[in-house]
Amino acid sequence: MGGTFIKFGLVSSDGQLVYENIAPTSADAGAPVLIAGLINSVKECLSFAQKHDFKVEGIGIGTPGLIDRTNRKVLGGADNIKGWSNIDLSNLIEAECGLSVSIINDANAMGLGEQCFGAARNCTDVLFLTIGTGIGGAVIIDGKLFCGYENRGTELGHIPLFTDGIPCSCGSVGCLETYASTSALVKQFTERCDAAGIDFQQEINGQLIVELYHQNHPVAVATLEDHWRFLGRGIAGLVNIFSPQLVVIGGGISEAGSFYMEKIDEQVKRFVMPDCMQNTRIRAAMLGNKAGILGAARWAVVCPNKK
Repeated sequence: MGGTFIKFGLVSSDGQLVYENIAPTSADAGAPVLIAGLINSVKECLSFAQKHDFKVEGIGIGTPGLIDRTNRKVLGGADNIKGWSNIDLSNLIEAECGLSVSIINDANAMGLGEQCFGAARNCTDVLFLTIGTGIGGAVIIDGKLFCGYENRGTELGHIPLFTDGIPCSCGSVGCLETYASTSALVKQFTERCDAAGIDFQQEINGQLIVELYHQNHPVAVATLEDHWRFLGRGIAGLVNIFSPQLVVIGGGISEAGSFYMEKIDEQVKRFVMPDCMQNTRIRAAMLGNKAGILGAARWAVVCPNKK
């Protein structure tokens, strides 16, 4: 689930989506409306499973925000969803649907999906970052999600790049996502165009900036070069700490083409300790919007606190 849509599906044990659909999140309507939407989504999947005589093992829910150490409660931290804090979500869904429910942070769900069924399949040590409105991430060590003590860690978008930087929604300043997210890319490009008196009669987004980059538009070139530099610096720090087999980059802009990953790789190598990156590759995510569904479904089976 995200700020706009609930993406849901019925997933087979080998990672095939045998049924999928979307529903509006109604993020501004408050928690009771959102919970009702989740319950309806689950029941839609269960109805399909019953018609096709499928046995359902459990329910996994990927949600923005912090999850408690039991993987059953939403603690808070989802700024784009009204009232989404202190929610005993597993018990609420279980009472209505009669199956075990395990909750996982949305970026962790995407990372787990890529590790089990996508770009990082057969890898045991993986960093996953999704580049979008913000920057989310997941860390997988020895085949298992690492979430920090009490599930309070791996906020990879909030690496502090600069001590006196741009204010971040988390309350700090200079975080990676304030410089290297797609939102930051658009903001930086727009500000530079405004300063240069350049006006575009269309929506400015990541896709447009990439198209202009290929046309050698000077503002697009300069802005994307900064984007890669900031992102490369942040990833280099993570590689120095974790030395993963693979860094997987997701989010819409990661689908811009192979040149995008090559540019990130160049910048990571500029800042990283070479010995730490000796066994590390950088690769685009494969599963797109399905990664979260597949990861949440996998979590329903492998969650260490599953009932």
